[in-house]
Amino acid sequence: MSGVVKINITEDSETLQTLLSQQKTSQGFERVQALYLLKTKQVETVQHLAVVLGRTRVTVQRWLRQYRQEGIIGMLRKKKSPGRPQAIPNWAVERLRQELQEPEGFKSYGEVRTWLQAVLGVEASYKVVHSTVRYQLQSKLKVPRPHSIKQHPEAISTFKKNYHLS
Repeated sequence: MSGVVKINITEDSETLQTLLSQQKTSQGFERVQALYLLKTKQVETVQHLAVVLGRTRVTVQRWLRQYRQEGIIGMLRKKKSPGRPQAIPNWAVERLRQELQEPEGFKSYGEVRTWLQAVLGVEASYKVVHSTVRYQLQSKLKVPRPHSIKQHPEAISTFKKNYHLS
């Protein structure tokens, strides 16, 4: 008969049923369900299995090919996407952490951005620099507020001695 699945499922139906109940993701559930339906002979062809599962025939064939090559473990393995690369590489973040611990430090995030570009050759936007310094490195660019040139140091110390919080 054309389209009949020629696959040797090594697990028995009870094992597949327990695996089916243990699945935490819909992806794993569908794949184990496909094997269970084939093992219990509820479906005969890949096309019929695809209709029952609500997937395309090519998707089901890809699952079965993966099962043939890697077994049930390989079929249920979750693949992790590497994601987008960081704008500031890890080595540059470490250098920035060391530089932020220096007493002179930076006055602004723009200055950090300029330092990254001039010294390390790393181009990053203001937003990326701010989020890296403030949230990833948990550092603040605190600088003292400017004082008037005309202000007398004795007057400041006298004020601090005499000022009482009520």
